[in-house]
Amino acid sequence: MTSHVKLRKERMGMVDYDTQIKEVRCQLVDQLKVLDVQLEQKSQQLQDLTDYLRRRGEIESEYARSLEKLSERFTSRIKRKEPSSHSVSQVWLALLSQTRQESKDHGAMSERCSNFLIQPLTHCLEYTQRLAKKSKDICTQLQDGLLKVTTELQTAWRTYVQYHSGYVSAEGKLKEAEKQEEKQKQSVSKKLERLIEKRQGKVLEIDLKCTKARNDYLLNLAAANASMNKYYLKDISTLIDCADVGYHLSVSRVMQAYLSSRGRTQESLTAGLQQLQESVSGLDQSHDRDALLQDHYATFCMPLRFPYQPHDGDQVSEVSAGGEVRCELEIRFTQIQTRLKAVTPETEEASNSNSAAQSTLLDSIGDDDLDITSGSSQQDGTPSVPRRRANAQEIENLYLSSVKEHLLLSSLEAKLQVKHDLLKVALEQAEPSNEQRLRRNGTMTRLRKNLSSANSMHNYQLFGGDMLSFIQASGQQIPIVVESCICYINLNGLHHEGIFRVPGSQMEVNHLRDAFERGEDPLAERRYELDSVAGVLKLYFRDLENPLFPIDSTSLLLEHVQIKNAEERAAQLKMVISSYLDPVIVVMRYLFAFLHHVSQYSDENMMQPYNLAVCFGPSLVRGAHDDDVVTLQPQINALVKSIIVQHESIFPSQSKVQGPAYEKCMTLDDCETILEEGDAEAESKDALETGSSTDTSACSSAASTQKKIERHRAYSSGSIDQSGLTGGAAGGSIALSERLTLQIPVGPQCKPRGYVRRKVHSSSEDIVVKVDKEVCRQMDSVFVELLSRQALQDPSSSAAPSPSAQAAQKKGKRDGCR
Repeated sequence: MTSHVKLRKERMGMVDYDTQIKEVRCQLVDQLKVLDVQLEQKSQQLQDLTDYLRRRGEIESEYARSLEKLSERFTSRIKRKEPSSHSVSQVWLALLSQTRQESKDHGAMSERCSNFLIQPLTHCLEYTQRLAKKSKDICTQLQDGLLKVTTELQTAWRTYVQYHSGYVSAEGKLKEAEKQEEKQKQSVSKKLERLIEKRQGKVLEIDLKCTKARNDYLLNLAAANASMNKYYLKDISTLIDCADVGYHLSVSRVMQAYLSSRGRTQESLTAGLQQLQESVSGLDQSHDRDALLQDHYATFCMPLRFPYQPHDGDQVSEVSAGGEVRCELEIRFTQIQTRLKAVTPETEEASNSNSAAQSTLLDSIGDDDLDITSGSSQQDGTPSVPRRRANAQEIENLYLSSVKEHLLLSSLEAKLQVKHDLLKVALEQAEPSNEQRLRRNGTMTRLRKNLSSANSMHNYQLFGGDMLSFIQASGQQIPIVVESCICYINLNGLHHEGIFRVPGSQMEVNHLRDAFERGEDPLAERRYELDSVAGVLKLYFRDLENPLFPIDSTSLLLEHVQIKNAEERAAQLKMVISSYLDPVIVVMRYLFAFLHHVSQYSDENMMQPYNLAVCFGPSLVRGAHDDDVVTLQPQINALVKSIIVQHESIFPSQSKVQGPAYEKCMTLDDCETILEEGDAEAESKDALETGSSTDTSACSSAASTQKKIERHRAYSSGSIDQSGLTGGAAGGSIALSERLTLQIPVGPQCKPRGYVRRKVHSSSEDIVVKVDKEVCRQMDSVFVELLSRQALQDPSSSAAPSPSAQAAQKKGKRDGCR
């Protein structure tokens, strides 16, 4: 019953979002229809006005009867339509009323109406249709951006629901274990205690993931609402103004010229012309825009705000900055604040440019010579009509570009501002802990356990080699350099501006490459510049002997990417990619899911899917010949961009192709490779079975043990502290940072079987692992060198273990017990 209620709540929340987004989609479609109707109405008005003047010129000599028929003809057209309160419509009605009063005229007026006044109206009809079409394209782009925000909102909501469901399940299992512990208080079981401890850790880990997912959901929710507000309150009005630029001015100027002609030829109609003058003076673009919005209020009204829908009793409804999330949110807040400081002046500059371009466009439209005093002859120095039209089109393109830039930048500013405000409030409300203060001061870093081990050594080249051969030799479904770099960027660099576009330090890139080539994971030992880590990831794919996308399929992929329909294009690409080997598909799916995740933060890191495609395209896809790289680069970029955007539709699911899947809300534990019980037992068994191993195997075991010690110390303290090495007596014991004691027999006192003792001083319990005597002899030379180095150091350099080191000791003890 409980699961049914949970499922029903999830479905209700999703149905609410789906219904609301569906209504928004319908509303956006209706808006485009209204804009088309508005364009048709304006075109019809201009065409009618042109037809009117032409016909007026022809029948000017027929006087009253002909003019009366003309007036009735257009009046009947208006009666068939719904009355409009637009200023242009009012002018049109006034014009027809004045026409009914003009039953007498002469031939001079016929010539002016037939030749002088029609040309500006024809020009006005042309650029009005162009502006309306291009404004509609901008509106479609804004609507796509709006729908993208709603899609991201749905995706963030699903991720949040997924992690919170896992949190509720883990918490329930923990409560069951605690209940079992209460029932068995008299006979406490160590197995039950370990089970409770394991489930408590699982609950904390899933709670951290749930918090991250909820934060992303809340930020996307705020961004969606901000985008809706911006679009409905500002963008729609701006687009309508953009489509109407010059329309009212042209009609006004034509009518002014007409009125001037009529005033000179018919003084008797002064009263009627004055009435028409008042109607023309009432032409108001803003008034017509407001009237259009009011007449179609249901189409243009702003929808309801997206409500916050907590999952299954979740009481947190604000961005949380507590615990481990605070450090990440502080970095993200700083980056958004920096980005906002750069975007705000850009938006203001774009707004000023938009106003200046609009004024220039209006001036160019007003260049048409409608002054009746100069006649119809072209003045000296005045550009020809084709030249004026060409200049006007250039100004139109400039104006439309400035409108688009202004709208996009202002939308970006609105989304960044709302995220900035939410993060600011969350960080002000959360009090930093001592650990967070240390992080802020730079004394702590987010490091992971070393993913590499002695068993990760292989005989195949990592950089510049064949990826399939490496995967088969190492057993790593995702090469360590790919997994480690992606995990590092996920934890530290999703919001980093220009990630993958800005080059890193070549020295660091070379150092990381060499370390990965040796089978190590350098990103677990210390921090590196994000741009350098990103550079290593690109370098790996660029240097592969065979590119990630097989060369023999490049031409087919580039052919399919030309398909216009997105669903059909994704289906064709999926068909080609599904023919690849499963290991290649697993790596592709992991990489492109990560790139799509990076593109979701494009408001902050400025890396849209196309920018990422430009950075990764040459590294992932190659032509049959080297010369094809330059010629095929635009198509390759389009291919990689399409796969990034549609990766969920293109790559098969885990049920079809098993393998690691990229996880958006990562924690440090997600990036660790912990030694499982089976591996530990296998290593112990191998050591006992090879009691009389050769010198090579003994040296290998010693080196492996030393690397594990160093990795454990690097994780617990963030660096390798050699000051804790102390020499023992004849027993050959060495203490590492007062936490690890290695004892080996040397000389004649050596027993038949050597041993290595790992001693944790925080407990009285010692764990002894027996090793072969030959191993002890090989390790003896290593420790003699360590003892000789320690003799040169200050005895007072050994310090007490830090709290973080003590925590690592306890964790090491638990791992050793297992």
